[in-house]
Amino acid sequence: MLSCACTLVSVNQSQDNTEHLPKGYTPKKGRPTPKRKEAEQHTGGFEARFAPQQSWSESRKERKALKASMSSEEWKEYKAKQKEQRKQRQREAQAGMDRGEEQYLLDRDRGPEKRFLRDFVDSRRYASNFVMPVALLLLVVLFVGQWAPTFASIASMAAMLMMLAFLVEGIVLGRSASKATREKFPDTNLRGSSMGFYAYSRATQPRRWRTPKPRVELGQKVV
Repeated sequence: MLSCACTLVSVNQSQDNTEHLPKGYTPKKGRPTPKRKEAEQHTGGFEARFAPQQSWSESRKERKALKASMSSEEWKEYKAKQKEQRKQRQREAQAGMDRGEEQYLLDRDRGPEKRFLRDFVDSRRYASNFVMPVALLLLVVLFVGQWAPTFASIASMAAMLMMLAFLVEGIVLGRSASKATREKFPDTNLRGSSMGFYAYSRATQPRRWRTPKPRVELGQKVV
């Protein structure tokens, strides 16, 4: 009976104290609030998993300390080894990008829709494949035009007509590529203009210069 009475009294006291507290009162946690940097570095947090664990100054100090602990020959060998490792990683990344592996691709090239658009473009021939050569030729014509204005005028007109043909082909290609992609991926959230521009920008590159490399042959049916 005595314990029950004590419990009842403590409950009543806590209720009375609660009634006198302000409306927005928050009870103390019993420990200090961690700083933002400490919270971000907590295991499992975004910063702990993806952000570098050292700042630039800390990394620089560590590098200077490492250099001081080595001889000149050892430091040169260490730097050469680090350089070779970076080159190897770059070669692996480029090879993976050429193969079209998702983890190596840029954001603009990722996704099944973009893969289909690349195959759609790579399976066909386009006059737009010659956009770069024609642009270079136009620059040469403008340069030569200082000494041969008649020739430059004719060549310039021909180049402008080709550019107009490239523009018309780009519009047709963009629409057809977007339509084919929407038929294959009806739930896609990509805009038609985005898909059309992606397809045309790939068509303007010479086939051997494209990245990722073409997976399909010319004339092959893409499904």
